[in-house]
Amino acid sequence: MTITPANFAAKTITSSSLFEARNKVLKLYRDWQRAAPKVVKSYLLDIPASAVRAKIREEFEKNRYVSDLKVIDVLRIKGETEFQETINSWKMESHVMRYFDKEDHISAYKPQTFLEKFYEPNLKDNPTSSLNLTRNK
Repeated sequence: MTITPANFAAKTITSSSLFEARNKVLKLYRDWQRAAPKVVKSYLLDIPASAVRAKIREEFEKNRYVSDLKVIDVLRIKGETEFQETINSWKMESHVMRYFDKEDHISAYKPQTFLEKFYEPNLKDNPTSSLNLTRNK
């Protein structure tokens, strides 16, 4: 597969208004959403494209209420850089999977019965975790 560095490259032009910045961010968001199946396929991820789309939305929602134009432009440029690096396969699978916690795509086991709760390791209740191992002189 030939990698073209200029694919998906965008000029770093600052926005002149919040309306223009919003349109650029929405374009970036749409580009990410459209590329989700390609990301899953090219990185051979074991999670569905819908989970990738949900994580993309979550990452954009984190900065939803940012109103400073310069901050919006910096975040957008960082997003465009991430997009270019991801689409051009300049990342490893581990770099992409850093966005996902284990709980996001693997259901966490929760003990139900008394014995399951009893056998579950719990560091807070472990008496050896609170020992002071320094010598008193």
